[in-house]
Amino acid sequence: MRKACLEQVYELAKKDDRVVFIGSDLGAGTLRHFQEEMPDRFFMEGIAEGHAVGMASGLAHEGKVVYINTIQSFLTRRCYEQIVLDACMHNLNIRFIGNGGGLVYAPLGPTHWATEDLSILRVIPNLTVISVADAEEMVRLMPETLDHQGPVFIRLAKGYDPVVTEEESFEIGKAYSYREGEDVLILGCGVTLGMMKKAGEILSGQGVEASILHIPTIKPLDTEAIISRANKASCVITVEENTILGGLGGAVAEILAEACLEKPLRLKRIGLSDSFSPNYGSQLEHFAKQGLSPENIVAAANDLLGR
Repeated sequence: MRKACLEQVYELAKKDDRVVFIGSDLGAGTLRHFQEEMPDRFFMEGIAEGHAVGMASGLAHEGKVVYINTIQSFLTRRCYEQIVLDACMHNLNIRFIGNGGGLVYAPLGPTHWATEDLSILRVIPNLTVISVADAEEMVRLMPETLDHQGPVFIRLAKGYDPVVTEEESFEIGKAYSYREGEDVLILGCGVTLGMMKKAGEILSGQGVEASILHIPTIKPLDTEAIISRANKASCVITVEENTILGGLGGAVAEILAEACLEKPLRLKRIGLSDSFSPNYGSQLEHFAKQGLSPENIVAAANDLLGR
């Protein structure tokens, strides 16, 4: 996914001289062909994330479309004030690309975990927040970012994740349907799409028909799609690689509470617990401990349905 994203930045830069790339603490040779062909629009700023965001904001003020890439946990927590005041308050055309959303860098410990990024980013005015499911969806997304007005935050997954998307185009702010059913609505973002699809297959074999909604744009949310599907379901499950506090699950709960639906709905948020994990290991090992799995989604659905 990361490679696909950065290659798209290169392709966009070849077509539009407004495009500038800023990297911070990236591996040697990253986008070397960009650097060699367009050196005046390629900057590698070392481990100075706050400076890089300030620099990006200055360039964007001068009419550039700036793509900035570094590790997600540092780009969000360490640069939060710069993102808010330098970029978003002025509604600048900066595309923040965060490597390693969620627990991608699990073996490196909590300093590198980005487990609350969706929660803290979605409350910033003017900021569009995106978490796609695979490399092919990333390729469909990136051309849409070139002329999008305002800042965009793109959360990257581990890389070489299975391709699970099926849509042929991408629209910022749109949710995508992957299954129709009226027993339970399951919705999520990013790499959770694969486990949601698997859970839908298992539930179908048990006689439960699930509606599955993939939400790559966390903000702005496709509220119409969410409410229309929720109106048909008996219960709702949200799935995300983010703390259950304030992320996608929280946003969906807010929407459904304000929608005043015709019937009451039971809601279950599946995500990362509100705690610092004492466990170390791979991303998938953490998923297993946290219940991010098709089997746990199925169990949650059966519990909500009273089965």
